[in-house]
Amino acid sequence: MSDREVFKRQAAERAMGFVRPGMKLGLGSGSTARHFVDLVGEGVRRGLDVVCVPTSEATFRQAEALGVPLATLDDIPELDLTVDGADEIDPSLRLIKGGGGALLREKIVAASSRRMLAIADSTKRVARLGAFPLSIEVVPFGLASTRRRVERASAALGLTGTFALRRREGDNFVTDCGHYILDCAFGAIPDPEALARALAFTPGVVEHGLFIGLASAAIVAGPNGVEILGAPA
Repeated sequence: MSDREVFKRQAAERAMGFVRPGMKLGLGSGSTARHFVDLVGEGVRRGLDVVCVPTSEATFRQAEALGVPLATLDDIPELDLTVDGADEIDPSLRLIKGGGGALLREKIVAASSRRMLAIADSTKRVARLGAFPLSIEVVPFGLASTRRRVERASAALGLTGTFALRRREGDNFVTDCGHYILDCAFGAIPDPEALARALAFTPGVVEHGLFIGLASAAIVAGPNGVEILGAPA
């Protein structure tokens, strides 16, 4: 394992300390969340009694292969805890997510949880959001028009940068929900709340990767050890 993978594993291991028998868990997506799902699978094999809602098809397949009991939000509309990764974490526990393309389901699951715990290696901790491109999930219909509206809404807030339609293996990347993603490299986002509001009122935008007011705590692991930000319990 590389050092970063070791740190991701350490953050996931610390997050397991907040899992209790009988919990209804949201399982995040991405490279750090995969470690947590593996650990939940190990716990289930040892008799841990939990039921989990995955945030992506990839997480569903991973958890199912590990024998983790799974459900949907239709079965369990309210969860006790969601543990998920993050592309960036700022001092106010605002996050950028969406690098893996599962931001819509991740946000729905996080919003359906009493608590959300973000786990990450220390490179994801930032003073200001925006160095990592912000993912914006959009419907395919009217894509060029939606992109123009996103650019104008961003420019009205003083945000400029490149707007790229995400591609994979020569084709447009398609999310689990059948949408496209615009990756917006702003460089810095001085007012994430204002940008979130503007995007929420932009027709064609399904969701964005700004997670504001959702994470109750973050576990960050790095060369200096594991640090907990916020109140995880």
